Amino acid sequence: MNTSNPARIKILIVEDDPFINMIIKKILSTDYDIEISTSVLTAFSYLQTGNIPDLIISDLNMPDLNGMDFLVQLQTSSFFKFLPVIILSGENSTETRIKCLDNGADGYIVKPFNPTELLARIRALLRTMKKARGLL
Repeated sequence: MNTSNPARIKILIVEDDPFINMIIKKILSTDYDIEISTSVLTAFSYLQTGNIPDLIISDLNMPDLNGMDFLVQLQTSSFFKFLPVIILSGENSTETRIKCLDNGADGYIVKPFNPTELLARIRALLRTMKKARGLL
């Protein structure tokens, strides 16, 4: 991550697919600081050591805990429940999307995804957060 500019938005990517990680990093690293965790357990370890991102993008199908468990655990934490989360998954069912949104996700994008849509969703979510905090 770029520590020279602490004002940059920090995004935690929780994704086990190296190809998807490479694509996301290429798309986002110009405008955002990116940290990648290849498992939910690694992501929790990252968070619990005081690394608090501005946004999390997570897959659902992960090798240890799945993304739904990650959402539920984030929501049960008084410290992490306010972190915005976008789910980026190959799961395309309406039922799965609704379950994710009901469990705390702030957005849901289906893979394969359009990079422009991912950027637009990130900007929209960050804009909503600023409005909620009275910064816009």
